Amino acid sequence: MSGLPITFACGLYDRMLALHTGEVKPDGIDLNFLAIDHPREIFDRMANNLEFDAAEMSSSDYFRHAARGDCLMVAIPVFPSRVFRHGYIAIDKRVVREPKDLAGKRIGVPLYAMTAAIVIRGLLQHDYGVDFSGVTWVEGGMNDTKPHGAPSTIPLVRPVKLELYTDKMSLNDRLETGDIAAVIGSGLPKSVKTNPNIGRLFPDYRKSEIEYYRKTKIFPIMHLVVLKRELYEKHPFVATSLYNACCDAKAIAYRKMRELGTLRYMLPWMAAELEEIEQVFGGDPWPYGIDANRPSLDALVQYLADQALIEKPVPVESLFAPIFGQASKP
Repeated sequence: MSGLPITFACGLYDRMLALHTGEVKPDGIDLNFLAIDHPREIFDRMANNLEFDAAEMSSSDYFRHAARGDCLMVAIPVFPSRVFRHGYIAIDKRVVREPKDLAGKRIGVPLYAMTAAIVIRGLLQHDYGVDFSGVTWVEGGMNDTKPHGAPSTIPLVRPVKLELYTDKMSLNDRLETGDIAAVIGSGLPKSVKTNPNIGRLFPDYRKSEIEYYRKTKIFPIMHLVVLKRELYEKHPFVATSLYNACCDAKAIAYRKMRELGTLRYMLPWMAAELEEIEQVFGGDPWPYGIDANRPSLDALVQYLADQALIEKPVPVESLFAPIFGQASKP
């Protein structure tokens, strides 16, 4: 008997591959996995038009809508994309030598409200004591003048010194000419590799990120999975079914990654990488569910409040559909 037809738009990550191939089938669901490898396209199509039944979604975009209480989507605690962000802070080394030098500067960002930028500002404020109250944020394209997707229509809850997107000059060009002192975001300006005056704030970012995780237990969550609220309210079983299927698919990827007779990925030192992951995380580095991710989720909610993106922190549980039943483990 066929299940409930559901379209699910998501990047084709290793942890999602078994859903795409059909090796894992959600109970009671006939899943149509739409592999779209441009996250911003998925976010904008889902947030603006609800084009999919389920979709990968920007964590910050969803949290901002959900905190207002008027969201047409509901999330499940599946996190397709996570990225440590210490390595995504580019600076003009002539004016910035340490994190606190960022205070009062003009800093470029593709989109003020993008999750990567929120996480970077949060870790700099909370872990390095950076005062952003006097900073002017300058929006623009990183290495060209294209906008970073469609900006949110949710207004900021407090005034922020913000120069909105313009197509006059890329952030890379602004950084090289001294118009801005730093750039943050989900990518890097090309001048990091070509201009000796431009570099990373944390040159040994891997070491900084490992120390940060050991101290905070935060592995920043970039994207989560959402369902149409109308679909969820009509068929609430879908939340648990899709959550468990995502857990099963991730467990398969987790096991296959550790089969080292032949290397599954083009990483020559993958065995050493896996040993380090075990040392740092002590097990699954990519957990789903709320409890296993509470430090990361609580931090993101606090950062949103700090940065005038929501009024005040909200309980994390209020942002997710309840999940019932036992999900599989790696």
